[in-house]
Amino acid sequence: MYKIDDEGNTHLLQFAAENYWINDLGSFYSEKSSELNIDALEDTMVLQINHDDLISLYTKAPKFHRIFRVLIENSFVSLQKRLLQTISSTADERYQYFLETYPHLANRLSQTQIASFLGITPEFLSRLRNKLSKQKP
Repeated sequence: MYKIDDEGNTHLLQFAAENYWINDLGSFYSEKSSELNIDALEDTMVLQINHDDLISLYTKAPKFHRIFRVLIENSFVSLQKRLLQTISSTADERYQYFLETYPHLANRLSQTQIASFLGITPEFLSRLRNKLSKQKP
């Protein structure tokens, strides 16, 4: 999930790998157009439900309400951790955290996508990777 700013820069907010989901909850609940884009980078199953149908489903199937709540809570916790990393960590630390948190994505995403997610340039990411490769025994 990402946003492109007025200058054409891409700002990646979130990745969703296997068995995970992604949505723009603010847009969904406000029922207004989203400022965010969601692209599938690999084969993906897309599910769609409108707001009224979801509320109806919550009422008719309380277990679904709980499942959806847990998914949202997990997503919220993940975004909180990401925000804290962004505002309180160095680029090196953010990259290390990315590698620890998303080891299954590190080789499947482009350097540009990872750099955007980390809030750095692809060139700086290249320097980080080079530095890390020299540090490995």
